[in-house]
Amino acid sequence: MAEVQTLRRGNIYEEDNQLWRVLDYQHIKMARGGATIRLKVRNVRTGATVEKTYNSGARVQDVRLDSRQVQYLYNDGQFYYFMDTDTFEQIALPPEALEGIVEYLVDNQVVTLLSYNGEPIEVSLPTTVDLKVVWAEAAVAGDTANAPTKQVELETGLRMQVPMFVNEGDIIRVDTRDGSYVTRVQK
Repeated sequence: MAEVQTLRRGNIYEEDNQLWRVLDYQHIKMARGGATIRLKVRNVRTGATVEKTYNSGARVQDVRLDSRQVQYLYNDGQFYYFMDTDTFEQIALPPEALEGIVEYLVDNQVVTLLSYNGEPIEVSLPTTVDLKVVWAEAAVAGDTANAPTKQVELETGLRMQVPMFVNEGDIIRVDTRDGSYVTRVQK
């Protein structure tokens, strides 16, 4: 059991036989030392988002997630397929389980699959990934004041702003936490 004031964004807990992921956390102080905790949570299985309010000191069932290394194989239009690198078992995940991750997945990439009681819950990416630039805006000569950027499209379809010296065909490193440019890896 865990006290609700210890929960933070991204934590998963179980309540009423449902798994909930914390999206937002607010600690609201009241008079005479009282406090309430307001959480915005998403049901891991259904994707429904709700707000829940707890009194300070309330307890919820924390969950322990199992992790294993899996390799991304392909997308058939309906599911994303991964292969366990130890057992070679194939796992199919719906797009809802990969929210915010799809734009960083490339074929044969090794990622971490988190599961609860054998049920796949989410895929965890490394902090940075290297992706190839397939399209880049033309750089304008003389436009060098104030760290100018231009838009590029990466091999996964992700569009982002990068420095002017990045060209089509370059491989760049992208931070998966916020989708920002880190560095150019290779020309």
